[in-house]
Amino acid sequence: MSHPTPCYHCGEPVPTGAPWHVTVFGESRPMCCPGCQAVAEAICSAGLESYYRHRTETSANPEAMPRALQEELELYDRDDVQQRFTRREGEEQQAILLVEGISCAACGWLIERHLRAQPGVSDAALNMGNQRLTLRWQDDQTRLSTLLKTLRKIGYAAHPYEPDKASEQIAAENRRYLRRLGLAGLLFMQVMMATMALSEEFNQDVTERMADLLRWASLLMTTPVVFYSCAPFFQGAWRDLRNRRLSMDVSVSLAIGGAYLAGIYATLIGSGEVYFDSVTMFALFLLAGRYLERRARQRTVESTAKLVNLLPPSAVRIDADGNSQRIMLDELRCGDVVEVRPGESIPADGTIISGQSSLDESALSGEYLPIAKAAGDTVTAGTLNVEGPLRLRIEALGEETRLSAIVRLLERAQSDKPRLGRLADDVAQYFLLAVLLAAVVVGSAWWWAADLHTAFWIVLAMLVATCPCALSLATPTALTTATGSLHKLGLLITRGHVLEGLPQIQTVILDKTGTLTEGRMTLEQVLPLAGVNADQALRWAQMLESHSEHPIARAFGRSSAQAQQCNNVPGQGLEGECDGQMLRIGKPDFAMALSGQAEPERPAGDGQWLLLAGEQGPLCWFALNDRLRSDAGELIDGLRARGLKIVLLSGDHQRVVDRVARTLGIKQALGNASPDDKLAFVQARQAAGEKVMMLGDGVNDVPVLASADISVAMGNASDLAKTNADAVLLGSHLSALLQAMTIARKTRAIMIENLGWATLYNLAVLPLAAFGLVTPALAALGMSLSSLLVVLNALRLTRVGHPAGSQAASHLPEASA
Repeated sequence: MSHPTPCYHCGEPVPTGAPWHVTVFGESRPMCCPGCQAVAEAICSAGLESYYRHRTETSANPEAMPRALQEELELYDRDDVQQRFTRREGEEQQAILLVEGISCAACGWLIERHLRAQPGVSDAALNMGNQRLTLRWQDDQTRLSTLLKTLRKIGYAAHPYEPDKASEQIAAENRRYLRRLGLAGLLFMQVMMATMALSEEFNQDVTERMADLLRWASLLMTTPVVFYSCAPFFQGAWRDLRNRRLSMDVSVSLAIGGAYLAGIYATLIGSGEVYFDSVTMFALFLLAGRYLERRARQRTVESTAKLVNLLPPSAVRIDADGNSQRIMLDELRCGDVVEVRPGESIPADGTIISGQSSLDESALSGEYLPIAKAAGDTVTAGTLNVEGPLRLRIEALGEETRLSAIVRLLERAQSDKPRLGRLADDVAQYFLLAVLLAAVVVGSAWWWAADLHTAFWIVLAMLVATCPCALSLATPTALTTATGSLHKLGLLITRGHVLEGLPQIQTVILDKTGTLTEGRMTLEQVLPLAGVNADQALRWAQMLESHSEHPIARAFGRSSAQAQQCNNVPGQGLEGECDGQMLRIGKPDFAMALSGQAEPERPAGDGQWLLLAGEQGPLCWFALNDRLRSDAGELIDGLRARGLKIVLLSGDHQRVVDRVARTLGIKQALGNASPDDKLAFVQARQAAGEKVMMLGDGVNDVPVLASADISVAMGNASDLAKTNADAVLLGSHLSALLQAMTIARKTRAIMIENLGWATLYNLAVLPLAAFGLVTPALAALGMSLSSLLVVLNALRLTRVGHPAGSQAASHLPEASA
């Protein structure tokens, strides 16, 4: 069997009879497409054939540059845009670009030489470590967009590097920590060799003059480690002592400072143990542990920053005359109409006014399948348009978007400590106080029984070995990792106690509309009464429902004319003035209270029946239907398998609620419940000693969500920024809640494991150090390994998968929640 010829440029198979060839190194090389041919010709014509000799991987297959991309690159030529990421040096402009598509050193070689050959470019330097390109050029000779297009033509995408402030700050701190760590490691080896020559165990025959020289050399090499590498420990200790608080920085500073001062004393008097090797070793191990911790924190911050980076840098705005213009994102205003083409990201929250497509919301909600969208549907900033062009009206920008709300809630959850975390911090302070007191007592005893040298060695080992680093890291690392993992599944944790409290839940209370059901209600029947025609009745219903954001209101559609003096009664319906008369729509008893008449006979048939009535009596019946979410049954089965009590609590008519309960196998179902009834039910369960979790749509369930021990709101039903829920289900997969329970149980177990390990380690090593069985070097190594074990144990929570697949949906009648 013959294998197809690979493209010389990108390695893809060359179609049979393909006419594309380029002469490289004197030989005709086959190409798979015109794009590869153009790139190879550009490389060869620039005299850069050596690229093909030095590369370690084939290049990316270039694609034709879309018109939208050309327009976007040309925006970078504007002076007001360049001010954000360039600076002028004489007659030249300088910019830092982030380059994508780099695979090997040959890529850097090609990029630098190709750009330097362009008119007006004085320098192009690529940092292979972070893929940032420093570019200097004269803008009167060439435009930045031309240079960006030039890079595109040889297979690399570049855009201005504008770092997120939080992640950049942490990255800068990590670089400083790495420099401190590197200095400590380098000087530790030198100090160790010098102190080994002074040690009696190595039996080195050195003169007294040489011994003094080695002591002073060790002091000189240790000093930058203490005052530069260990500066964060002393700064933290001083800050905590000023606030009358004990922390691990206090014990670390005492150990390092004490050993350093003792070494200086030994150096001045010319005899005794210098301890400088212990100081540098302790600094090295402690800095290594903290650097690993900070790297883990940086990954979390970067994952949050990636959400912000989902927004495109520009958008196509459509003016009143229908003309299009590409503008920068910060030039958008609420009310603008924008066009989003397939493959582009939604620039801001808005409503589709024309077009039909599917949106990929996986980065925000964990919904890994594209979701169909059409005119009238809302869209979220940062989601990706997959299929057809859309036009939408912008309704929220910047901090007001759903994306920004998700970022804020995620940051709040990661900074919110659970009870176990607060307990660990309190225990660490008392433990430190006990260790300091024990060190004084044990040191005094060894001084009296042996000598000052031995006592100092023992006290130093005690302070180092029992530094509560692992105890302080036990819960924050697990909490941060689990929060990020759950967000990938589509469950946004907004408060820290959720992960700790989920395993303790005994009763789960479920709303129906918009929770177990999709909340996409359809109007299936219109039965007018009292001589009112169907069109007029529907128009009045639309005028009233236009004031509501409830899922029921969407079934009626929107009306340009709205009811006057409209009043929304949660759980009952709406009242307002339509064409000069007061009308009500909602539950039959609520609607008929306006006229004081008896409720008319409800029509036969399935569905949720709403009544439109006025002061003269009933006017029209409306039948609405909804269907269960595809994985509602999976959720109920999973909750039941975990031994939890399940209650369906809804404002719908009892017979509709009973039908849903029978379908899902829920034994206890209560209908006709107002928000006050729901709140009373939850509080009664709590009074009986049960831990209650409430899952609702967040529209009419705000009081009960606030009251439950743990509350979960459906993310598409209410404003994320104002939700009272402890967690928000961003996607449509209810099964994510089951995975959250599994992860929460695992998180709690890992937090307990971490706390248990840290506590046992400190309690075990303290007497060993007190009896002189642990040297300061071994103590430093054990402390660092203990902290590393805690971090690695927490990182096990990063292994998550997508929510399980869903089953076929079944149609069920809808009702008011």
